[in-house]
Amino acid sequence: MSKNTVATLAAMKKNGEKISQVTCYDYSTARLVDAAGINMILVGDSLGMVMQGYKDTLPVTVDEMIVYGRSVVRGCENTFVCVDMPFMSYQISPEQALQNAGRIMKETGCSAVKLEGGKDIAPAIRLITNAGIPVVAHIGMTPQSVNAFGGFKVQGKGEANARRVLEDALAVQEAGAFAVTLECVPPKLAALITKKLDIITIGIGASSCCDAQVLVYQDMLGMSGDYVPKFVKRFANVGEQMKEAFKAYDAEVKAGTFPTPEQTYAKSDCSDEFLEKLDAEY
Repeated sequence: MSKNTVATLAAMKKNGEKISQVTCYDYSTARLVDAAGINMILVGDSLGMVMQGYKDTLPVTVDEMIVYGRSVVRGCENTFVCVDMPFMSYQISPEQALQNAGRIMKETGCSAVKLEGGKDIAPAIRLITNAGIPVVAHIGMTPQSVNAFGGFKVQGKGEANARRVLEDALAVQEAGAFAVTLECVPPKLAALITKKLDIITIGIGASSCCDAQVLVYQDMLGMSGDYVPKFVKRFANVGEQMKEAFKAYDAEVKAGTFPTPEQTYAKSDCSDEFLEKLDAEY
């Protein structure tokens, strides 16, 4: 298994090979993802929702992204790790974006950062990439703009909106991004964007036409409750298995059947005579 880099991922696109990506937020899960051979990990600001319980991603801070990001990087040998730049960490100015991107790279050891937006953030992407920091862009449904969109909605519907999304994709490529996430973009438009771009397209709710796919791992493993977004396939029901395991543990603890002698250090115990003496002394 070889290490995934900007160059190897670009070669996969050129050769027509599909690329896999999942979100991840902790060391233990990162080790499993890495061992499975997944090409890319996104330490997404979606952690605000799936790890911290917020209703959207907006409260997440740069400091939090760094804590989660460095944990994931420590768990990866071959998987390419990209860390999200959270809301208001790059919108004020390209200089602010560069400063925060540099801090995230230095303090996590990740291989790239991700910014949401199209033409509007092209100057920030250009400045960051000129500093030698790889960038993944993110267009279509951009969760940090959920309030402006009036909710999580498909983007690129209708001719005017389709043109806007395509122009955003071309703008982030021209600015230097090596990949772009297309979220909730209709299939034909996603296919057209993928054909027009030399850089990698990463789909989430944007069909198999994209070069890569990304899913939130809690969604794909059945750990995020009853609601399943339309674009999610559940590859396992780990959430139910975890719940049953917790119930079994709870029952055995309360029944006094756990731990058994097999889970204790009986061979290291003191002699009965010594314990009787100790009991008498105190």
